[in-house]
Amino acid sequence: MVQEISNAQTVDILYGFDAIGAFLRMTGRQAKHRALLDGLPTFRLGRTVCARESALLKWLAEQEAVGGSKTPEPEGRGPRSS
Repeated sequence: MVQEISNAQTVDILYGFDAIGAFLRMTGRQAKHRALLDGLPTFRLGRTVCARESALLKWLAEQEAVGGSKTPEPEGRGPRSS
């Protein structure tokens, strides 16, 4: 079964980490880091990494609901104990 894609769905697609990062107000490098470590929802069209704006907004809401990043605090950067 072939599914037709509406214009709204194609406009929703961001092409490349720089575009994804700009949408999230971060650098392309930061977006790539989030994709590799925190599960930022991306997919590939050929060799280009893409993401849907709607999927990114859903991911952000999920991150907010659980309290932020899944990445642990780096050693020596947590609260100091006496």
